[in-house]
Amino acid sequence: MSNTATASTHAPVRAEQQGPGYWRVTFDNPPLNLYEPEVESALAKIVDQLETDPDVKVVVFDSAVPDFFMAHLNLGRVAEFGEGMPAWFDMIGRLGNARFITVGSLRGRARGIGNEFLTTLDVRFASRERAVLSQLEIGTGIIPGCGGIQRLVQLTGRSRALEIITSGEDYDADTAALYGWVNRAVPDAELDAVVDRFAWRIASFDTDALRAVKEIINEEAPLHSPDDLAATHQRFAGLLARDFVQQRLQLSAKASPEVIYDLELNMGERLGPRD
Repeated sequence: MSNTATASTHAPVRAEQQGPGYWRVTFDNPPLNLYEPEVESALAKIVDQLETDPDVKVVVFDSAVPDFFMAHLNLGRVAEFGEGMPAWFDMIGRLGNARFITVGSLRGRARGIGNEFLTTLDVRFASRERAVLSQLEIGTGIIPGCGGIQRLVQLTGRSRALEIITSGEDYDADTAALYGWVNRAVPDAELDAVVDRFAWRIASFDTDALRAVKEIINEEAPLHSPDDLAATHQRFAGLLARDFVQQRLQLSAKASPEVIYDLELNMGERLGPRD
């Protein structure tokens, strides 16, 4: 595997080797880091390449877009992902069962499918000052349809998952750490060093031992298969297809870039009633 897994530095996702056994994958789809077909295609190719390299031990996922780790799914292009989003469910299933350890380094907003991707990863560290997490779907009349419900229940427990999903609010890193949503909230100035130190330690250890640990933990806390998640995604698609939801999405799409960016920055507040 080459030191750069994508051909262009302007690709929406790129991978770079940091050293023996240690890779970083960076989302770079400005201005919002939306999850779009091009992002999925680039990410799938990177996952393919990482899986075929037996020397990979740890992969850190981060963002080059300061305010957004991954904003959410681009609902205006949902049909382009294929019915049931098969590539998405295949990819997150493979990451969950990959021989290497996956780590999220969270700055900015991870909402909707951005949070669903983050919770797919094995370990998550978040910037205390700059991380924002949310399952925002309830505010537009839909539900998390890409694994968010199941993974939040597993990470935070039933009551906190209900709070997160039914409120649609933004949550800060300290609250997320308290809930078990992320492993740790750290000062933003220390985030890179904390993640780097953790990744380098993993990269220094034995591959077979690391793989055994992950396999045993997956047996103790089983991951949800694509088939398990299919029924939830069907309910998501049915709710999304309703007229009032589509009308609301069309109105949002007509807003100016400045209005859209402000909305995306403050989505948790704007989707609910104002105080």
